[in-house]
Amino acid sequence: MRQIVIGPNDAGQRIDKFMGKRFRTMPTALIYKFIRKKCVTVAKKKVPENYILKEGDVLSFFISDEFFGEAPKEEPFRKLVPELTVAYEDENVLIADKPAGLIVHSDEGESYNTLINHVLAYLYRKGEYRPEEENCFAPALCNRIDRNTRGLVIAAKNAKALAEMNDMIKNRDLQKRYLAVIHGVPEEKSGELRSKLEKDEKTNTVRVGSKYGKEAVTRYKLLGTDAAKRLSLVEIELLTGRTHQIRAQFASIGHPLLGDGKYAVNKEDRAMGYSYQALCSYSVTFYPQESAYPLLSYLYGKNVKASAPEFLDLFPDQIVSRLRKASM
Repeated sequence: MRQIVIGPNDAGQRIDKFMGKRFRTMPTALIYKFIRKKCVTVAKKKVPENYILKEGDVLSFFISDEFFGEAPKEEPFRKLVPELTVAYEDENVLIADKPAGLIVHSDEGESYNTLINHVLAYLYRKGEYRPEEENCFAPALCNRIDRNTRGLVIAAKNAKALAEMNDMIKNRDLQKRYLAVIHGVPEEKSGELRSKLEKDEKTNTVRVGSKYGKEAVTRYKLLGTDAAKRLSLVEIELLTGRTHQIRAQFASIGHPLLGDGKYAVNKEDRAMGYSYQALCSYSVTFYPQESAYPLLSYLYGKNVKASAPEFLDLFPDQIVSRLRKASM
């Protein structure tokens, strides 16, 4: 028999879900069998599979030692020297200002130098993340942006903050703004792009206008132009969060992003020094009501900005000054 004491980051979830995370080699059917046969108890009592764990619960496991003997996962962040620009941080959340070129999560090509590993390394070295004291939880990213898009990415330091921030994003109780440079000058100084986007997994692109796609809605406002280069600076608000939404929609109306080689030909852009999309997740403002978000309601009205992206140098100084002063 072995025991596990439930900590604050394990509380609030079903016991079957907890076991699925804690015992990664245990088949799902076996998890339910162990719970049903009273091989897993809470305070020495049988509980149903949908029992919600509470902080301080003592789980007793009358199961084979092999499930406790799993080899620990390799944790790259332990060896990583964190390189992280923090735009905002408190005891519950951290907002990173990600540079272009850094992937947020690992993929088949990169599993070490990722934003999440830099966040974990940073918190680990500060003593705010102690993996040896956790059963399942690790700080996690709440949103993501493309490798070559720069700007704000939100991370949660604990399970309660993660749940509330994910709900806040899902329910649109925050406002995210982007800055982008597009080719040409839109006929309308402000407007809304609405279309259906369908993802093509083979090419990692999206098709605009597919009847099988998901609706994507983008609002934009023209902030300035460079008449000589036929470039425009736009401020963007996403009302939906689809893959490549900004890049695909602006390309579809004849105004692809500067430097974007996936939805346009960027040979001339590369000659100008722009080899990837001129796009920045620039601003986030939070609007959580206390009744819905008891932990994070203190963020109401909080606005966080990324540092000014380098592509702003293409436009007059007064535009840059206005962006830095104003709450977008």
